[in-house]
Amino acid sequence: MSRQPRRPFLTFPMRKLGFVPVKLSNKGRYGVRALFDLAFHGGGVAAQIREIAERQSIPPRFLEQIFQDLRRAGLVSSKRGPRGGYQLTRAPAEITLGDVIRALEGKLSPYTLEEDAAGGDTQSIAITEAAFADLAQRIEACFEQFTLGDLCQRAEEQGVKRGAPGGYVYVI
Repeated sequence: MSRQPRRPFLTFPMRKLGFVPVKLSNKGRYGVRALFDLAFHGGGVAAQIREIAERQSIPPRFLEQIFQDLRRAGLVSSKRGPRGGYQLTRAPAEITLGDVIRALEGKLSPYTLEEDAAGGDTQSIAITEAAFADLAQRIEACFEQFTLGDLCQRAEEQGVKRGAPGGYVYVI
C-alpha cells in the first residue's frame, strides 16, 4: 500500500480553493490605513484627523474613535492646538500590524477554545481543538511579520508620492 506524503493540516484544501482572506472589520482595516498614512505621509510630524481622513477616504468621526483606541494602546500620541494632531509613538519599523489589530479588535485569532464538548468524542475534540489552536498561532505570527515600515517600503517601491494629494493653493 502506497502512502501519500503528509501535508500540513488544511493547507492542501485551502490551496485548491485559492486565496481566502482573513476577515477584518472596517475598524481594523481603517486603523492600519491611518497608521500607514501617519508613517508614510507624516514624516514624524503630527497630522490632523481631517488630513488623514481625506487622503484615506475614511469618515472623520469614525477615525476619531479609532485614534482614541490607538492612543489608549500607546501606538499614537496626540497634541492639542493649531499645529496639533496625532503622531506615532515608535518608529514605523517597530509597530506590527498585529499591534494595530489587537489595539482595535482585541485578539487576532477567530479561535476560542471549546469549553463544553457537550459529551462528544473527547479524543476527536482534543485533536481538532489542537489543530485550531495551531492555526490561531500561525495567524497571529503572520500579522507579527509585517510592520508599518514594511508598508512604507512597499509604497516607495510602487512609486507612491508622499504628502497630501492635490494640496491647497492660497492666492491673495
